[in-house]
Amino acid sequence: MGDDGNREHRDMRQIVLDTETTGIDPNDGHRIIEIGCVEVIERELTGRNYHVYINPEREVEAEAITVHGITNEFLTDKPRFAEIADEFFEFIKGAELVIHNAAFDVGFMDAEFARLKPVRKTADHCGIVDSLAIARAKHPGQKNNLDALCKRYGVDNSNRELHGALLDAEILADVYLLMTGGQTALSLDAGAGDDGTAGGIRRLTGSRPALAVIRADDAEASAHEEFLAMMEKQAGHTVWSKLQQSE
Repeated sequence: MGDDGNREHRDMRQIVLDTETTGIDPNDGHRIIEIGCVEVIERELTGRNYHVYINPEREVEAEAITVHGITNEFLTDKPRFAEIADEFFEFIKGAELVIHNAAFDVGFMDAEFARLKPVRKTADHCGIVDSLAIARAKHPGQKNNLDALCKRYGVDNSNRELHGALLDAEILADVYLLMTGGQTALSLDAGAGDDGTAGGIRRLTGSRPALAVIRADDAEASAHEEFLAMMEKQAGHTVWSKLQQSE
């Protein structure tokens, strides 16, 4: 279960996923109360998401409520996991799941699926990438929680006062694509911060026009050759000439 972050996923369907729970350990009977999923295909967000709140059939711990703000009263009329299990499974089946600290969420998902028939194990039907493991490998000795990664990669998380599964999945999708080499943001205009960091995510669509390639005309090429000849005479050699000779 994992990925070194260097493998290409150009033709793979990925689901960036996050959950919120009643507590920290499914072995103590804690349950999932929110699931948020964001679909990514060929490293572009498709706009297709999955989001649901779930009645956990038990109390949410007070400490957990301080993290995500989801109360017992709010969850009273929400569907139980058994009622949404099939549609959730169909959304993620066959995809590669990108999860920050994947063992936590997958542990809860497997515990929920184990209560139902047929029993499903997440890793049997999905690939799993732990974005936290990728972040730790790329930035050893540094903070690698989602807030720290947002700051590091210039992702705007100003709306994230509390944890929320769908919001966190959307933010993680941006962070993951940037962290693994897929530029989705980097706004280099007046919206950038005073410290030079990007001001937020501006996604580029796959249908954008191709960039124009402007080549030197004959006069410019001749002037360039004259300049290189002068440099060769003064310095004895130039890196540019060596590159041309190696082609």
